[in-house]
Amino acid sequence: MDHRHSGILLHITSLPSKYGIGDMGPFAYAFVDFAASAGQRYWQILPINPTDGINGYSPYSCYSAFAGNPLLISPEMMVIENFLQASDLEGSATSSADDRVDYPKVTRIKEKIFNIAYRRFQKRTDRQDFDRFVAEQLYWLEDFALFTVIKSVYGGLSWNEWPKALKARQPRALKIFARKHAAGLERAKFIQYLFFRQWHKLKNHAHAKSVAIIGDIPIYINYDSAEVWRRPSFFKIDGAGNLKFISGCPPDYFSRTGQRWGNPVYDWAQLKKAGYSWWVERIAHDLQLFDYLRIDHFRGFVGFWQIPAHEKLAVFGRWVKGPGAHFFKTLTKHFRHLPIIAEDLGEITPDVIELMKKFGFPGMRVLLFAFNGEAASNPHVPANYPAYCVAYTGTHDNNTIQGWYSREAKPYEKANIARVLQKKFTAGNLHWTMIEVLMRSRAQTVIISMPDLLGLKEEGRMNTPATKSNNWQWRLKAGALTPKLSQHIYRLTKKTDREGKE
Repeated sequence: MDHRHSGILLHITSLPSKYGIGDMGPFAYAFVDFAASAGQRYWQILPINPTDGINGYSPYSCYSAFAGNPLLISPEMMVIENFLQASDLEGSATSSADDRVDYPKVTRIKEKIFNIAYRRFQKRTDRQDFDRFVAEQLYWLEDFALFTVIKSVYGGLSWNEWPKALKARQPRALKIFARKHAAGLERAKFIQYLFFRQWHKLKNHAHAKSVAIIGDIPIYINYDSAEVWRRPSFFKIDGAGNLKFISGCPPDYFSRTGQRWGNPVYDWAQLKKAGYSWWVERIAHDLQLFDYLRIDHFRGFVGFWQIPAHEKLAVFGRWVKGPGAHFFKTLTKHFRHLPIIAEDLGEITPDVIELMKKFGFPGMRVLLFAFNGEAASNPHVPANYPAYCVAYTGTHDNNTIQGWYSREAKPYEKANIARVLQKKFTAGNLHWTMIEVLMRSRAQTVIISMPDLLGLKEEGRMNTPATKSNNWQWRLKAGALTPKLSQHIYRLTKKTDREGKE
């Protein structure tokens, strides 16, 4: 990110599609083409790991750090690749007017489609590509398949409630279970095969259009996940599998009482003894998928907010020291280049900044945070941006610009807008004014959320932190990506000197 470019933040689930949720099908390719025609060099997405209803389908609450989310698999691409026939999809399409994701409904639709595809696949003799995928991904895929099938067999129970032998991963018990449920395990692997096959084709298309993909990596994973079951010693849980401490953050911009995320925190001493092997595997895996890795809650590597599991409020947690520079020094021994973006929002201490500088990781700036406090000292004011940073209009946790202005901005924040932007504006064109100021800033990399490019109000918001419903559902309407919008973005990109070739 050493060049002056810009991009768009849009999660895959937010794309239009015929099957109730954005996927890696025709609309994803059309979005890449739109971004390229608009002069954009980056497509930033949210995490693409599997989600579940218990955690509100949040992409930041995943039950595998390695697997792909089956809901993102495109039925249309399955037809093109001969895993389905067009007739198999009759009756599966949803209303084109759906502008919110109905996850339970989509899950039922996709599971039905996967069942049809797997039955067809069982009859095929040309399985070399599948077998190669399974062999290459064996380091995580076998345990993931076991985890999902055992969980299904036992009615969705968390792994710590499974029969003792399976919970403890006794080899003989796992071998007996695998033999008995061989078809279910192969089906789970087959679905992952479909996901990664489609992902790499989409990524190749993006590269052909000179669009790089910025992935998003949650620092934590769910307690009820394949990884915690597979490597319990790497997390702060007791011998019986019970959580001792959980993750969260202290009071901040989004919550007066802090946030109780509930993920298990890492036992960094045990990870260090193992040479951070699990993290090395994870980073290597993600670097095959993405061009850049935005690590959510980066400050957790320096110090993390640890809450006793029995406490109901995050305010009763405390800061605990993380692995710091030693962790990243270890990573540099495995990777020649670490294209990491550090999510450094919230309470950031000097040691976090020092770590970022030491390893050359750019931090983030969020324009919607620029109107609170003194402009001269606020790092989110465009005039204060360093060149080496990634500047956003807002993140997945923010309201849209128009939604913020109409519903959240306090009178003193509204009074600060013209002074901070150093530009006149009207309420109706505020989003374009902010986007232009951001594009003109010194920041080498600018990422604009798709709802802001469309001037949407609160209906375009992706997530409201500290709430458990109506999140992660927003979808782009078919036809929204017009040539007129593309041309407008391209002209602005060119005018702000962000279209240059590397």
